[in-house]
Amino acid sequence: MKPFHSSWLVSTLVATAQFGSALQLTVSDADSIRSTASVVAYDLMSYYTGNRTGDVPGNLPSPYYWWEAGAMFGEMVEYWYYTGDTTYNDEVKQALLHQVGDDKDYMPRNQSKSLGNDDQVFWAFSAMTAAELKFEDPGDGQPSWLSLAQAVFNEQASRWDDATCGGGLRWQIFTFNAGYDYKNAVSNGGFFQLAARLARYTQNQTYVDWAEKTWEWYAGTPLLETDNWQVNDGSSTQKNCSDASQLQWTYNYGVFLAGNAYLYNYTGDAKYMDRIDGLLNSTLERFFPDKMGGVMVEVTCEPLGNCNNDQPAFKAFLTRWLVLTAQLVPEVYDRIFEYLRKSAAGAAGQCSGGEFGRHCGREWNSTVWDGTSGVGEQMSALAIIQAMMLDTTELAAPVGATTGGTSKGDPSAGTGTSGTTGSNGMPAVNTDKITTGDKAGAGILTAVVLCLVLITGGCLVLE
Repeated sequence: MKPFHSSWLVSTLVATAQFGSALQLTVSDADSIRSTASVVAYDLMSYYTGNRTGDVPGNLPSPYYWWEAGAMFGEMVEYWYYTGDTTYNDEVKQALLHQVGDDKDYMPRNQSKSLGNDDQVFWAFSAMTAAELKFEDPGDGQPSWLSLAQAVFNEQASRWDDATCGGGLRWQIFTFNAGYDYKNAVSNGGFFQLAARLARYTQNQTYVDWAEKTWEWYAGTPLLETDNWQVNDGSSTQKNCSDASQLQWTYNYGVFLAGNAYLYNYTGDAKYMDRIDGLLNSTLERFFPDKMGGVMVEVTCEPLGNCNNDQPAFKAFLTRWLVLTAQLVPEVYDRIFEYLRKSAAGAAGQCSGGEFGRHCGREWNSTVWDGTSGVGEQMSALAIIQAMMLDTTELAAPVGATTGGTSKGDPSAGTGTSGTTGSNGMPAVNTDKITTGDKAGAGILTAVVLCLVLITGGCLVLE
């Protein structure tokens, strides 16, 4: 990692080293926000080893999965946008381009044995964020940020599966991966949001049509209960999606909320505002409970202390998508930031653990460090802390092709012979040789998924 030159970072690191206290954040002061965010970003990037000699750019070390690395780099693009700090830009750009794969579609072959539609779309989100925030464009001979997002969209559109459940995307891409028979919120919500973002950026009606198709399908199944705006986690194709897992996760709500915000901002159609109101009210009621101080809580696992390795990052995504909703739909800005301010202060108060007394935990309703730390905890804290810059500083909204965007698109990206889809548009069987170890690993994952279905009636994203 290259040397740091941020005065905010140096002064805050010195203070926390001397006094060993939680990070001090004043949510209404831009300098305080920058200073605190710089420390949290430093500690987040300290987990990254892909910038070391002999390591692979874009990967996080075990136990972190490939999808989370992609999400992390998108958040680091936002760190630059909020603070103006360019310290990590070279590493972020290198990572986002190194992982595009041979076909420039975020399908690197060494990830195929655990790569789902949700994994792929998180990298596409990061590319889309880079395009919307005018992050430094890739150089000659490299795919553009926009074309990378379009490639992922085109491939996922070709995987749309009418043969089961009347439509939708499966969680997994390849048939031998556990979860191939599961259609879940984050995969379909991810496709929905990506289509909405591409619609706003390119002003191409085809993307609106696909977003609407996805929403109408999801809302027409037990996966979305519009009477109380409950977003369920997923459903089995073996039951033709006749029922759904009731597990509640922050990012499942956020992914659909932000997608509708993009569509409302682009079209002005009141139906999207109706969806935003319903989803936002449900989100704030479920995940910012009064009994927990009105701060954000991952209610399915956090109070029980049993979040797995992926789930601590989910609050980062809800935060980022709530902020996008506030930017794109000013009518709900005050309602959203009333809750985010309290959560930002709580998140900073949890950043008091680890060797140097500043690693971030999960329980934002307490200033006593809860003993947890990791990439997900740092991502969630950074997302909510740096978002306070929008409350204190004039920042440009995400751009599109006609409002200052510089990323050049390729509407046909991802439609070649990438090996990720069959000739019938359905997910292709992986033609790589499957080893005994692969079969054993897939069997273990299948057993885990089945056990969770039996115990909870649902399916957790354990990968």
